[in-house]
Amino acid sequence: MKLAARHERCSGCRVCQLVCAMHNFLENNPGKSRLKISGEFPVPGRYHVAVCDQCGACAAVCPTGAIVEDDGIAQVVEKDCIGCLACVEACPSGVMMVHPSREAPFKCNNCGKCIELCPREALYDEEKA
Repeated sequence: MKLAARHERCSGCRVCQLVCAMHNFLENNPGKSRLKISGEFPVPGRYHVAVCDQCGACAAVCPTGAIVEDDGIAQVVEKDCIGCLACVEACPSGVMMVHPSREAPFKCNNCGKCIELCPREALYDEEKA
């Protein structure tokens, strides 16, 4: 799967962020979403959806090798992470996430739940399009 976004379809409802946090962290907390929605203000009703494209920039800068590829998906191995946040700085899409309740950054794991539940089909699998 290759997660992608159709920005023009996004209404900013943030259902994708809620389902992401619920599925991955069992919390109703959009701050723990693995994708970002931002308003393109001052233009009303326009939003940008930032998703991980699995480019590997985060893994390339990790000094401990805590970000590994598994079946084409870069994953953070939390026990190996030292919390330096070099991966966050290196992410060209700004989707290497941090949250105060977590010791290690986190990113999209391509679970696809956001695609399933996006009411406007703003998120999709580029490989199936």
